[in-house]
Amino acid sequence: MNIAVLCSGSGTNLQVIIDKVASGYIPARIALVVSDRANAFALERAKKAGIETLVLDKKDFKSREDFDKKLMESLDNKNVGLVVLAGFMRLLGPRFIEKYRNRIINVHPALLPSFKGAHGIKDSLDHGVKVTGVTVHFVDEKLDNGPVIAQAALEIRDGDTEESLLERVHKEEHRLYPEAVKLFVEGRLKIEGRKVRVI
Repeated sequence: MNIAVLCSGSGTNLQVIIDKVASGYIPARIALVVSDRANAFALERAKKAGIETLVLDKKDFKSREDFDKKLMESLDNKNVGLVVLAGFMRLLGPRFIEKYRNRIINVHPALLPSFKGAHGIKDSLDHGVKVTGVTVHFVDEKLDNGPVIAQAALEIRDGDTEESLLERVHKEEHRLYPEAVKLFVEGRLKIEGRKVRVI
């Protein structure tokens, strides 16, 4: 199966997936890494691994629909079967979601449905919760809303900062996300309404 990974930042989750594909743990091929930011370090990680990259800057498109259209064409050209969002900070439009329905997954740094959006770690700390974690989920039309594939809980410690909590969240993401990708590629995820079963 061909995978496309969409990134906006440093690409630590991308690196873990690159490594797991290279080792054979994930039986797939990363056909394309796409970023909406030309300076994203994720692009360097992809190039180092010999993976084709594509930059789609929103300034080059009149609308989100035009952006999504170009993205869809690029993924179709690579016969992509799974779209992996790894710190991709741009919302995908309804046409894209419909075309790749149940074939887009995302990792979120909180236990959904709590603390949706771009600041899951900060929001968890600000709210004073005692437990947070990581969620891997399918993507649908609503923000951080699709069926949950896997979750891992983390205790928030006294004195935790965004940086210290982020470090532990990343550790869990790097464990959980490749496992979810592997299960998808192996055809072992079955969606039943809001629930995802591993078969």
